[in-house]
Amino acid sequence: MNSPASDTTFHVGELLNNTFRIEAVLGRGGTSEVFRARNEISGRLVALKVLKAEFAGNENFLVLMKREEEMRDIRHDAVVGYSENHRTAEGHIYLVMDFVDGPSLEAKMKKGGMSAEDLLIVARRVAQGLHAAHERRIVHRDLSPDNIILKGGDPARAVIIDFGIAKDSNPGASTIVGTEFAGKFAYAAPEQMGGHVDARSDIYALGMTLLATFQGHHPKVGGNLLEVLEAKKLPPDVSAVPEPLQSLIARMVEPDPLARFQSTEEILREIAAIESGKPGGQGALDILQGARPTEREAPSRASQPASPQPSHRKETSAAASSAPQKKSSSAMPIIIALVVLLAVGGGAAAWFMGLFGPKLPVADPYTFAAERVELGGPVLTGHVPSQEMLDTLKIRTSAEGGTVDLSLARGDIADGWQEAVERAMSQAAALDVFTIRVEGNDITLEGATSDAAVRDRLDDFLAAPALPAGMVLDGQIDFLAPPLSASTLEPILAQHADCGPLALADAPAGGYGPDDTIAVTGTLASANSRLSLYDALSGVAEGRDVTVETELLNPALCLVEHELPKVPPGGIGIDFGFGESGKPNPSGRFLTGENPVIDIVLPADMLTGYLYVSIIDVTGSVFHLLPNVNRSGNSVADLRGLQDGPVSIRVAFPVSDAAPDRIAFLVDDSLLGKSKILVLHSDEPLFDTLRPTAESVEGYVEALTSGGTHGTGDIQTLDSRVLEMVAP
Repeated sequence: MNSPASDTTFHVGELLNNTFRIEAVLGRGGTSEVFRARNEISGRLVALKVLKAEFAGNENFLVLMKREEEMRDIRHDAVVGYSENHRTAEGHIYLVMDFVDGPSLEAKMKKGGMSAEDLLIVARRVAQGLHAAHERRIVHRDLSPDNIILKGGDPARAVIIDFGIAKDSNPGASTIVGTEFAGKFAYAAPEQMGGHVDARSDIYALGMTLLATFQGHHPKVGGNLLEVLEAKKLPPDVSAVPEPLQSLIARMVEPDPLARFQSTEEILREIAAIESGKPGGQGALDILQGARPTEREAPSRASQPASPQPSHRKETSAAASSAPQKKSSSAMPIIIALVVLLAVGGGAAAWFMGLFGPKLPVADPYTFAAERVELGGPVLTGHVPSQEMLDTLKIRTSAEGGTVDLSLARGDIADGWQEAVERAMSQAAALDVFTIRVEGNDITLEGATSDAAVRDRLDDFLAAPALPAGMVLDGQIDFLAPPLSASTLEPILAQHADCGPLALADAPAGGYGPDDTIAVTGTLASANSRLSLYDALSGVAEGRDVTVETELLNPALCLVEHELPKVPPGGIGIDFGFGESGKPNPSGRFLTGENPVIDIVLPADMLTGYLYVSIIDVTGSVFHLLPNVNRSGNSVADLRGLQDGPVSIRVAFPVSDAAPDRIAFLVDDSLLGKSKILVLHSDEPLFDTLRPTAESVEGYVEALTSGGTHGTGDIQTLDSRVLEMVAP
């Protein structure tokens, strides 16, 4: 069992949607996390894939999760079962999947690999699962050892997981993660590097997965994109794999899609022939594929290891006579021509200028543009002067999920044009969004980043780009403040809370964006406290608006706010009226000389317990309206009498009705400011003896929290309302 990470979206023991109890963290990726959970209704173990909070509001990733949910239509034991997406009350999106218990091929590979016999069983099982997906025109696109699980460790129960970047190959269907490359370089088919995928791409990836698992290590395809592109042109060395698995893998990993198995059905027929003892080998494979006679007569290429020096290797194997040979032979005149050009000196430049070989069209104006918006890969349009640059940009852009619409052309550009543009592209890659516009020899780079260090580095580059002669660069980099999490702000609120708790109003789940407003609610003791809090928040807001929408209370009220238990309101109404006229006063504001009347309204479902009603005024005094030495009855049952439904109880009376057991008062200059009515509802009496009609707030708080009390734990609800007294 994995130990839970402290910063994961869900935590071990947490119950989601009253159904799924989290038991373990299974894995974490760039955009999602996977948990093992148990359905507490059925007891079934499941895997939950949850989007990280910062992506939960991103429509692209929500579409991705929805597309993966649709994989539930594929019902096959070799394909992980999908259920549906759920959303928690906090806004977290998670996908419910079958939990597959067992080691992955990746784990087997790291422990030294698997036998050819077991891998032949895995090949059959995975091919069956892929066949079920391909029949629904779904291409996995990311098959590799880490997403094939051996359920219970049994090769015959292999299960394909993680269709997160699967592509719908129906005409017109779009790819969620971009129209170009998606997958892992080591296992991706050569055509996949340019964004072209079909069922044969999954067949290639399966072959590479089987080969890597047998060898006990990932394929070595180079240290950079150009080396990867070159490596993908050659068939991998399968000479160490014993037959019949060797021939099977060899046909899966042909660089040319036409030379591979054309469907999983062909793979399954060949495996069936192998298992039944019928002649397999190259001939049987060719019969299934319908290969040309010349190819059937050639020896198996699987027995010939690929040379690490492709430009000098001798074509002595079947590779020299099979379909890829056409590429080798057609490339020969180019190799010879390059040798001649290099011999005469300056020939390479002449080649690209069109003096020798194909003559490139002239572009006037000579333009190039590259743009990356916030939710996508880069889009490249315009002209480039060499095939080398075009290939490099295609690979790089495809890997980032972007698109390329570039054409080869010559024009009036400086010798260092390609170097300058590639340098600008390299610098821009670190930006969140960017636009590069090139016209002739003038480059404009504009963009934005949420990383201050990147902004500073790009500013330095724009100030002194050190470009080749003849090239000019200008532009501007904007700084976008990164999302600001509520967890960053909460310690500041706690530090400045001097009159009860402060809270962030409507804090975004994914953090505050550059245009969001940080709003704080609650109570503070003074205007200076409010200003201090505002300054502290503005110091970390990085340009965001800050509003402190707090109520200012006097020190006595703040003391009570701080010491009272954090219990919910009980729905008790507090109504104000004018003693002179008997009219209601919804505002709760009274002028000097006026006579406030206060009524407490019990909700219909409050039938038992005890009420405590007090006023804390600006002088720091507490007046107990109910109970007090002159009015001791505070039992809810006694106050309600025989009345059903809501019941109104007067606790502050008109002056004309004043009596020893009826408190009445007028507003005078000594009471100006905000007082607060507190209504506590408890299960049991809070005090051993009646409190005096008036006492200090310190004495009241001490009695409430320690001496002479049965404990604040008896308080069930707390309702309050401010009564404001002002001068005319």
